[in-house]
Amino acid sequence: MNFTAKDVAALREKTGCGMMDCKKALTESNGDMEKAIDFLREKGLAASVKKAGRVAAEGVAFAAVSECGKIAVVIEVNAETDFVAKNADFQAFVKTCADTVIYENPADVDALLACKAHGSELTVDALLKEKILTIGENIKVRRFARYEGAVTSYVHAGGRIGVIVKFDTSDEIASSAAFQTYAHNVAMQIAALNPEYLDENAVPADRVEKEKAILTEQIVGEGKPANIAEKIVAGRLNKFFKEICLVDQVYVQDSSMTVKQYTESVAKELGGEIKIAAYTRFEKGEGLEKRDDSNYAQEIAELVK
Repeated sequence: MNFTAKDVAALREKTGCGMMDCKKALTESNGDMEKAIDFLREKGLAASVKKAGRVAAEGVAFAAVSECGKIAVVIEVNAETDFVAKNADFQAFVKTCADTVIYENPADVDALLACKAHGSELTVDALLKEKILTIGENIKVRRFARYEGAVTSYVHAGGRIGVIVKFDTSDEIASSAAFQTYAHNVAMQIAALNPEYLDENAVPADRVEKEKAILTEQIVGEGKPANIAEKIVAGRLNKFFKEICLVDQVYVQDSSMTVKQYTESVAKELGGEIKIAAYTRFEKGEGLEKRDDSNYAQEIAELVK
């Protein structure tokens, strides 16, 4: 062995890579530090680890339906800048991730990273590290959802929002053009109004009780008699459900009906039953800390030096 434990530690300090990866790199390079760094760079390890601490809150929310039309996937992959999110190489990687979710059905992000990427000999994790190296930004696969059955997908504003919806209906209805139009409209409703829950039954009991308490306090503060307060609370609670529950929302393309009524009218027209079973809506970067661009500009300036 042409290197010591101190060499391994020094390489780790320089690259931010794991101890075993550094040891392997020094072994492969016969203890030559510069060659070891090159080895790690070629493997994408140094780039990915060094960039891992940088904020990645841009990127895309991508949604798609499989070729068979019976599997829908929505996935969020983050990058550091909106500029990279528009990069064709980045977008191709996102699609590869979505395709892998479709065909491999991983349980979670860690399982996805361990999967062989669809159409590639590399794992998704290895492909991710390669993209970090070539694109030059931190990239993270943040989350995904997958449905099977009668499904649809919708992407809004070039990847700012991605939506997938699952329906309970017959294969005959699901294959009709009228249903596809209806499903697309429901997905757009979800993208536009961002309902928190599917229906009243999906709202947690503690959330309902908290809202009741707030409404009751408001009504008492308005000086309303206690004997009618309960009825007023019930009325305002219905309004609350119409704001946060998809099926109770006013249908954006026809304010004379709710989404539930729209669904029922399409089902009647097609001679069967349709029920919205589930949906997932991802908005890129929601809940993530945004990067301070002034710091990024300083980082670029230091690199130029």
